[in-house]
Amino acid sequence: MSRIRLLSLQILVAIVLIGAWQLFSTVPVFGHMLLPPFFFSTPLDVGSQIVDWFTTGVIWKHLAITLWESILAFVIGSLGGVLFGFWFARQPRVAAVFDPYVKMANSLPRVVLAPIFTLWLGLGIWSKVALGVTLVFFIVFFNVYQGVKEVSTTVLANGRMLGMSERQLMRHVYWPSALSWMFSSLHTSVGFAVVGAVVGEYLGSAAGLGYLIQQAEGTFDVGGVFAGMFVLSAFVILIDIGVTLVEKRLLVWRPDAAEGRG
Repeated sequence: MSRIRLLSLQILVAIVLIGAWQLFSTVPVFGHMLLPPFFFSTPLDVGSQIVDWFTTGVIWKHLAITLWESILAFVIGSLGGVLFGFWFARQPRVAAVFDPYVKMANSLPRVVLAPIFTLWLGLGIWSKVALGVTLVFFIVFFNVYQGVKEVSTTVLANGRMLGMSERQLMRHVYWPSALSWMFSSLHTSVGFAVVGAVVGEYLGSAAGLGYLIQQAEGTFDVGGVFAGMFVLSAFVILIDIGVTLVEKRLLVWRPDAAEGRG
């Protein structure tokens, strides 16, 4: 499927969904409104709210704060996950000792951690960054750990037979093996970094997309809530596109799946 056709189908799905939303929230069906505007708003009201935010400039400060928190959470969590993932995979004894503690830490509900981080770090950006890091770190950590563990024993044996040092093995064998796993986790982590920032803002802040959504919810402004969610979704997609561009640049050596089947 060509890229233009794929994009056209994706846009078509969005148009159908938004059109159905507008129809069922404004036209009664058998005397009943399937999507009452009080609870679901309408696409026109949501779009009007988004346009108003951008034309008045209200949204820019909140977007900048959420973006900064998300980037910090994404970078810190990803780097930590990559480093510890490699370390645990290359040191089985260390992994065995810390395995139950890692699983315990990963099982902690993040919403419960949010008030604790706020208590420790205050209402500034760092409590939101810390929450985002806890979401990003474990996704990247487990994927990198598995990616390094999945290295072909045949490739390793051939590398050692050719006299490759541990540093060379790390660069030419372990790292390429983990890259695909790592980028797979990074696409997921982008959304979780933003979720961590927004949830932290929702629970306690004076700015950010989470704050905007919380304010709209507090005044029963359903259109504002949906507008905040749409802006948030578009925000995540743009960041994910950036990750995809970096992935294509670093994985240029990897054959395309279609080519592999041919």
